[in-house]
Amino acid sequence: MPDEDWGQYPPASHLLVHLSDTHFLGAERPLYGAVDTDTTVHRALEQLERSGLRPDAIVLTGDIADRGEADAYRRVRDLVEAAADRLGTRAIWVMGNHDERAAFRTELLREQGSEQGSEQGATRPVDAVFDIRGLRIIVLDTSVPGYHHGEVTDEQLAWLAGVLAEPAPHGSLLALHHPPLPTPTALMSILELREQPRLAQVIAGGDIRSILGGHMHSATTGMFAGIPVSVAAATCYTLDPSAPRRELSGVDGGQSFNLVRVYGDQVVHSHVPVGGYDVVTRFDAAFLDRFAHLTPEERTEAFSRHA
Repeated sequence: MPDEDWGQYPPASHLLVHLSDTHFLGAERPLYGAVDTDTTVHRALEQLERSGLRPDAIVLTGDIADRGEADAYRRVRDLVEAAADRLGTRAIWVMGNHDERAAFRTELLREQGSEQGSEQGATRPVDAVFDIRGLRIIVLDTSVPGYHHGEVTDEQLAWLAGVLAEPAPHGSLLALHHPPLPTPTALMSILELREQPRLAQVIAGGDIRSILGGHMHSATTGMFAGIPVSVAAATCYTLDPSAPRRELSGVDGGQSFNLVRVYGDQVVHSHVPVGGYDVVTRFDAAFLDRFAHLTPEERTEAFSRHA
């Protein structure tokens, strides 16, 4: 009997992995000359594989490559897709403000005819819809070519309204780079998603159950238009939200990813730090196997009652 059945909730219907802001550079160059972006993503994917979890998708919410370099996209693509193949799942890529649409299409999405400078590859937003066993993942490109702040065009809003006109069996998750949330950092507020009320009007009353974002470089949660928002901290470096408000302080620590579990009536986001840590207490598989043969009352007495 799986341990998910021991409480009052049934098992989740879907499991997603949410990573963000990998910021790979070409030729394996360290970011800012100091941050090994590749190793952290390797470690995150290794942790996932060791866990035994089998996610329905790996969603990466933007800033995949720091400067839009083709070889940076290929490197992160090959790394993530290899892990996805081993896990029996797929990767879903979202545009960020550091990404370049043409190279994003050609190298990550493997689309043909997206050469740099073409109207399709260089200017058209990279929006998409994915059906994951009845759970709809809507990818919305909030990037603005040549800038770091976020926007959504009238055409995108009309497209999104059309998608939401028909509800999905398990509802929808909206994946974008610029989260519709306030930021505690003064400089980052300049780079927020702009004209958010227009997006709120489109998604209010629809079937979007949660919004997945990046950009902030720190694990953050909030609400927008009555919908929970979950921001995955970057895998490259994180911003210190406790730094003085007039400072923007990026640190090589706190890298993490999120696990997203979708239930019938809610979506639960779990923050997973990347790295190895000393185990100070543990209940192993043999312990859990013994509990599998107990009644619910016996489990309560054996585990809930104070020793």
